[in-house]
Amino acid sequence: MAKAAAQKAESPPVVGERYLLRLYVTGPTSNSARAVINARRLCEEHLKGRYDLQILNVADNIKAALKDQIVAAPTLIKLSPPPVKRFIGDMTNTKRLMKGLNVNDEDGH
Repeated sequence: MAKAAAQKAESPPVVGERYLLRLYVTGPTSNSARAVINARRLCEEHLKGRYDLQILNVADNIKAALKDQIVAAPTLIKLSPPPVKRFIGDMTNTKRLMKGLNVNDEDGH
């Protein structure tokens, strides 16, 4: 049983799934700027036409940040498709992000 569950969890995403991503930043800092640029680039290169990226400043969106349990910024949250995942940092590690988002390299091309 555990093996079947593990196989299901590792199954590749259905091509065409819509991704809802939310990036929390802390204003006009260099780390936040890099995170925005890198997140947008990843989305355009690998999820083109099938993503919604919301960029929120923690200071301006305190209630949303509390609800999303933000403890550090920048933080990127993948809200859908499930499961919800969080990535902290400037989003420079594209390989780690793609793996965490369950995006195959050929999905974006």
